[in-house]
Amino acid sequence: MPTWMPDELAHAGPEHLDPDFVAGFDRKQGFPDPADDIAELTARGLGPHSTVVDLGAGTGRFALAAAEAFARVVAVDVSPAMVEVIRGRAARAGASRVEAVRAGFLTYAHVGPPPDAVFTRHALHQLPDFWKTVALERIAGLLRPGGVLRLRDLVYDFPPSRAAEVFRRWMDGASEDPAAGYTAEDYAEHIRTEHSTYRWLLEPMLERAGFDIVRVDYAAEVFGAYTCVRR
Repeated sequence: MPTWMPDELAHAGPEHLDPDFVAGFDRKQGFPDPADDIAELTARGLGPHSTVVDLGAGTGRFALAAAEAFARVVAVDVSPAMVEVIRGRAARAGASRVEAVRAGFLTYAHVGPPPDAVFTRHALHQLPDFWKTVALERIAGLLRPGGVLRLRDLVYDFPPSRAAEVFRRWMDGASEDPAAGYTAEDYAEHIRTEHSTYRWLLEPMLERAGFDIVRVDYAAEVFGAYTCVRR
């Protein structure tokens, strides 16, 4: 890779190499239910013959569920520890439709016909805005025309003048137990060191990358869910 390309694993954080962190990842994430995202993809025309790429797949919670609805699911993560967990879970579940690949937003090279959808949850924020635009253009390039991007991430839906108010409320709802969920310090570290962007910056990035935004939902002014269609 060129020397000016970033190390995506370093951006993701060293905890993604920590076996204890990986073992507790789903619990800390609150065991997110992938059913709504699978339903959204199905509503956009995906079905039993479709291919979905999950970028930033973590421990494969979405990928394994998606394999019950779609023909092929490629679970992509920069962490070798996460990839090993996905492979183990897929093997134990007999989920032959799941393929685990170690790569990132900037390095994944798809093999086979263009996928029908790309899904990514709480991973794009690990890249600074310049690299987000590169990643989104690469995603658009992966997809077939009319393909779907389902994006969930920590995105700021408030003006800078309200940051202290929104972050204080966000931290007030944090877990007190770091093993059971994200704590106020976890949120503070995210704000300080990771790269969540504003909604009014992200949406032009999506449009310039070649997507039409067809659905947007926000929660607590910090969690955005987007359904986008490649033009």
